[in-house]
Amino acid sequence: MALTREEREQFLAEPHIAALAVDAGAGRAPLTVPIWYQYEPGGEIWILTGPNSRKYQLISAAGRFSLMVDRLEPTVRYVSVEGPVVDSSPATLDQLRELSARYLPADKVDGYVDFSWKNHDGHQVLRMRPERWLSSDLGQA
Repeated sequence: MALTREEREQFLAEPHIAALAVDAGAGRAPLTVPIWYQYEPGGEIWILTGPNSRKYQLISAAGRFSLMVDRLEPTVRYVSVEGPVVDSSPATLDQLRELSARYLPADKVDGYVDFSWKNHDGHQVLRMRPERWLSSDLGQA
């Protein structure tokens, strides 16, 4: 059964690990990788990635990407969304902290943020405007 707009937006707002997919070019299947993301119902989705990463380069070239999140319990449910990139900008330390706090235990956030900020070659925020949605609740697993 398809989810209502409110159900799919609320489900996407939960801290699932998303599968990101983006066109990888002629003769290649889409690049599909796990990623952390941030979303509030009715808003844009944003992700962080390195400005020199293959993921960033492919998203920049394609101008759009998709995310899919799912769960198995209490029912099998998924939401898939795709849309255009509407903004790309260098990440702030606060954005890295916000995203990290969404996924990590509170006592691990500071260490992770410090390590990531110092050891990765920059962080880029990509914002996507949800344009197309697929969703379903398939019932009990």
